[in-house]
Parts: sequence; structure tokens; C-alpha cells
Amino acid sequence: MKELQSNILHCIGDTSLLALRNVVPANGSRILLKLENENPTGSMKDRMALAMIEAAEADGRLKAEGSVVEYTGGSTGVSLSLVCAVKGYPLHIVTSDAFAREKLEHMKILGAQLQIVRSESGRMTEKLTRDMIEAARIVAVETGSFWTDQMNNKDQLAAYHQMAEEIWTQASGRVDGFVQSVGTAASLRGTGETLRRYNAQIRIVAVEPAESPVLSGGQTGAHKIDGIGAGYVVPLWQKDIADRIERVTTEEAKAMTVRLAREEGLFAGTSTGGNVIAALRLAEQLGPGATIVTVMCDTGMKYLSK
Repeated sequence: MKELQSNILHCIGDTSLLALRNVVPANGSRILLKLENENPTGSMKDRMALAMIEAAEADGRLKAEGSVVEYTGGSTGVSLSLVCAVKGYPLHIVTSDAFAREKLEHMKILGAQLQIVRSESGRMTEKLTRDMIEAARIVAVETGSFWTDQMNNKDQLAAYHQMAEEIWTQASGRVDGFVQSVGTAASLRGTGETLRRYNAQIRIVAVEPAESPVLSGGQTGAHKIDGIGAGYVVPLWQKDIADRIERVTTEEAKAMTVRLAREEGLFAGTSTGGNVIAALRLAEQLGPGATIVTVMCDTGMKYLSK
């Protein structure tokens, strides 16, 4: 039983690690899913939002009377909205109609001011990402707000170092592979760095949309997997952190979310579907007895309108 908490932000992290029972490889290897939907907003992004804000508070970039601005596909925005609501900072979010309506409404309920950038047919593209970033930059300059700038912010890596510590402890030190989809690349990089300190031989696999496979040398394109696949090689990406990059289509990811719901009782978003597909592929490569860890990035409740 967890102890009484005095602040909702203290409930971030320390999430469960679950062994899948039915969506498993045929060779008998094991897939463990880190249930980040247990965080207060239902997303792993709660970790990084808190880390970015507290680092800025500590070094003076964010003053007590300050405000915050960020561009986001939704989950980071919801998480920042939570953190800023609790801490009392006004928040300006630049987002788009390409992302789930539930996320936009959640941000507004938590008090964020939203600026909507129109998309091309509701799809994620490189142009949309860059337009959102530029809009956020302009707001930061005009208002003097602290810009978290998640694509470049290394403060968030500490949040994922902590997630890796949890994984290693929960798995009793038995982790042969780690799989994670790439948005900013911070979760893959931060978690992978720490896991490799414990096991230098661990296989790290990055996941990207097959429709926009820029990390693996393909052409930028449009896709509908929320939260990943910016359409260009993001600044926090490091080639040496991943042993392999798996391409997963939007339709494959969606189909896996249905399997997870119906066979495991887990209602997740499409990035989680992509993660599990790639984890199954890695499990087949590593063979019987291997333990693969991947992440349930968020709850599917954020995507009912999609």
C-alpha cells in the first residue's frame, strides 16, 4: 500500500511493470510492459514535464512569478498543464488539430491557454512540427515566458534515468532488450543509457512510423501515430543509443492496440501498439528465455475521438 501523498506531483512515477500473458512471442520469451498510464494524467510525459519545470526552477530560468510556453502533440501539454496548475504558473500551449481532441480539452480544463496550428488533413508532418515550434518561439520572445522546448531540453533525461532504475529493480536485473518509440528521443535515450550501465549487452530498439522513417534513412511523410515521428531527425537523437530501428505502420499500431485491449485488458494509445509490435520482433530475434521491456506510453482514453 502506497503512503499518503500531500501533492499530486508526488504520485508521478513508480509505475507497475506487467508481464503480457497472451500477446506474446511463440518462442517463449517474455515481454514486460511498463504501465506509464498509471501516472496522474495517464502518460509517461508526467515524468519529463515535472523534470523540466523543476530544473528550470532550481537554476532560476523559471521565476516564481513566471509563465511557461511549449509546443506539443498533446501528452506533454497535458502533463505540463498539470504541473503548472499545481505550481501556479500560467501556461501557453501551441498544438494542432492533428492531435486527439481529448488531449486538447484536458489541457484547457487544467487551465492552459491553447493556440491551434492547422494541419494537413489531420496528419502529423515535418512542416506541422516546425510550424508549432516557431509559433512557440515567438510566444516565448513576446511574453518572456520560460520555453520548455522539449525537442532540445536535456533536463528531461533525468526523468527517464529514474524510469530505468525502476525497470531494472522490478525486473530483478533480467532485461535483455528495451524497446521504445521516438518522439523527442528523450525516453529512449534516457532509459537506454541507464539500462546499459547495468547491462552493456542489452539490445536497444527504437520505433518510428513506417510512413515517415527518417531515423532509418527514409523520406519524411505523414502518419497518425500521436506523439512520435516528428518528420525529421530530432536534436536529442543519438545513433549509438539504438542497435536497431523498427518501422511500424499506423495501421499495424492501431491493430495492436485492439489486441492489447481484447487479449490483455490494456487500453493504450497507438505509440504503445507500435512498441509492442517491435518488442515481439525483437523477442523472436533474441530467442527463448529473453526478457524484453517496452512501455505503455499512455492510456487509450486520450484517443477515443481518433
